[in-house]
Amino acid sequence: MKKSIYLLSFFIAVVSCKEAINKKLDPEMSKQRDSITNQVLQVAEFIGQQVTGVTVTSTERIFVNFPRWRKGVENSVVEITKDNQKLAYPNEEWNSWEIGNAVEDQKFIGVQSVVAFENKLYVLDTRSPLFGAVLDAPRLFVFNLNDNKLEKTYILEKDSYYPNSYINDLRVDAKNNKIYCTDSGRAGLIVLDMTSGKSTRVLDNHFSTKAEQAYLTFGDKKWENTINSDGIALDTKNDLLYFHALTGYSLYSVPTKVLANANNAEVEKSVKLVAKTAAPDGMILDENGTLYFADLENNKIMYRKQDGSIHTLVEGEKIRWADTFSIYNHYLYFTNSRINEVTGAISNMTFTLNKIKLADD
Repeated sequence: MKKSIYLLSFFIAVVSCKEAINKKLDPEMSKQRDSITNQVLQVAEFIGQQVTGVTVTSTERIFVNFPRWRKGVENSVVEITKDNQKLAYPNEEWNSWEIGNAVEDQKFIGVQSVVAFENKLYVLDTRSPLFGAVLDAPRLFVFNLNDNKLEKTYILEKDSYYPNSYINDLRVDAKNNKIYCTDSGRAGLIVLDMTSGKSTRVLDNHFSTKAEQAYLTFGDKKWENTINSDGIALDTKNDLLYFHALTGYSLYSVPTKVLANANNAEVEKSVKLVAKTAAPDGMILDENGTLYFADLENNKIMYRKQDGSIHTLVEGEKIRWADTFSIYNHYLYFTNSRINEVTGAISNMTFTLNKIKLADD
């Protein structure tokens, strides 16, 4: 009997000790989670203006863009100065178009992406305000960052897009003298020759560019939308282009040498399923070949190492639809576009540009 009482007392003591340890650990675990979230540094905020794209130049100039998904867009492209001014880029005139106005060649209509590359700023204009039909042809405006003057305009040819296309993102491939674009409205990629200006559509309605479902899940709510080929990332060391549908969980790649030839049959044969991932928006590769992308449904930013392993960089309330990424000085810049949270007017909503250190490993 004494032995039984002793064993019972010992068991109670162990359980009590374990509970006490857990109570001490829980705050520590919370602190760790909070410290991860606190690594996110806010660079700028925009009240009532839904930011999506961001790019940071090699001289730390920061550009962001605001798509024309509704009326009341103040500027399509903005430069954020080091003293936190938000200046219309390249000037107010370029940003002065309003819904209902006649389309003009040298005014932004519906900018979806900005990418800085080799001292030039590439501005992708969908020419599709309010997600409607393309008003004229989608195009890329190229500005020289030395003098902020328009240097070139690439206008997509008619057989490379559809009336309901939504040209979403781009990467510049200097090695092959091409620009690659995703079409999230009609599944497909576009290969643009930088010398001739010729644009060719590939992987049109291909399984690799098509959305896998018509919704994403946030908690107990469904965000219903079908978004095809969206995120895109260029690996210049291994000569690969990565791409991903937004409402999908499959990361694909294709060799840029094949893609640059724009022979659709050859491109289709060369597509490779790289990994199953979370559903992301934009993507980017760092100099080590690490791929960064969002897990939209779980408020996370993930990264995939060259060995194929996938890890969490950061998670929490400071990650609210991490939309687009840029890298400067070992920091990952990203926009919170809060797309799934928008159900009506956004005049009282705050959208942010943030940064966090890149993964160490």
